[in-house]
Amino acid sequence: MSAGPSVTGAGLPGAVWQRMRGRNSLLPIVAALAGIWLILGAVNPAFLAPENLVNLTLQSAPVGVIALGVVLVLLVGQIDLSVGSLSGLAAAVVAVGSVTLGWPVAVAILAALACGVVVGLGYGALSTRLGLPSFVFTLAGLLFLAGVQLRVLGPLGSINLPFESWFVRSVQQGFLPPGLAWALVAVTVVASAALQVAARARRRRADLACASVPQIVVRTFVLAAVLSAIVAYLYAGTARGIGWSVLLFALLVVVTDVLLRRTRWGRSVRAVGGDRRAAMLAGVPVRRTVVLCFVACSTLAALGGVLAAGRLGAANQGTGGADTYLVAIAAAVIGGTSLFGGRGSAWSAVLGVLVIQSIANGLTLMNVDQAARYMVTGAVLLLAIIIDMLLRKRREA
Repeated sequence: MSAGPSVTGAGLPGAVWQRMRGRNSLLPIVAALAGIWLILGAVNPAFLAPENLVNLTLQSAPVGVIALGVVLVLLVGQIDLSVGSLSGLAAAVVAVGSVTLGWPVAVAILAALACGVVVGLGYGALSTRLGLPSFVFTLAGLLFLAGVQLRVLGPLGSINLPFESWFVRSVQQGFLPPGLAWALVAVTVVASAALQVAARARRRRADLACASVPQIVVRTFVLAAVLSAIVAYLYAGTARGIGWSVLLFALLVVVTDVLLRRTRWGRSVRAVGGDRRAAMLAGVPVRRTVVLCFVACSTLAALGGVLAAGRLGAANQGTGGADTYLVAIAAAVIGGTSLFGGRGSAWSAVLGVLVIQSIANGLTLMNVDQAARYMVTGAVLLLAIIIDMLLRKRREA
């Protein structure tokens, strides 16, 4: 059997160019993030200090987890406006359950996540059984869950979590030891290389197009260099390194990415978002796919609220406030997820939340008020939507 052809006839430069032109490419967003970092670092060198970047990652993790769920519902052409209120309710459940009711912290966290599952199942039923627009019933959910959050918190409106709790200490002060961080880098690089080699062998046996050996080597080297640079920088000097909550967010992104790219469910998600009627005619389980995406979104929103409560060491009426769902949706869209469904990636949540949190962090270091932060974030979001519209029209043409 003849060897399968390379991905492009022009070799590695051609492959890179084709990837840059691909409709799901994240390279333009990476370039935009690098530009934002360079500008903010030039204006205020403290922005690029290792200690500040560690704080940036910790700030990004809770919202990033919520944005990851938003990516999933956007991929099937839906939207969830209640993720902020649900995250606030989850934080309230953790605080009230562990402090007021005396539950073990793990039980309180499971109860908060169960709230997310129940809400997601309800949304899925409203969408698939009654055919209601997701914008309408999630807007109603936003108001309803905000009221439930206030009722759960009670008249005090704020509950502090004990600092000595393993949960609060893990989220606020829990960081990977340097040796473990480097070990994870090595395992990730080796696993990535092994998967690429296995995929190449499998495609060659089927006489399909496959990546060349130089491409695999370059990809592995780039991955090793990027991960090594991140770990080395975040552990430089007095910087604390990579937090456990950040590692959890990264693992969720990797798992979601694998599910979307390598499983039948992931193909169903993109099929439903690309053309729902065509997916139904092709035998794709449309209803089940939509319900699972709503459940995943709500559960991740609840988890984001749990992480936010642990980071703040408290739950109050402002947890999951009015701008939480706006930031989460904006992060998903800025990261490259289409509002019209069918296009996006789990990594969109990472890049989008880093863009938004970097802008907020940089403007805070420059003592710029919150009004300017909202205006800049809104301008970036508008630009992302315009680009999304242009790409959609180009594909249709």
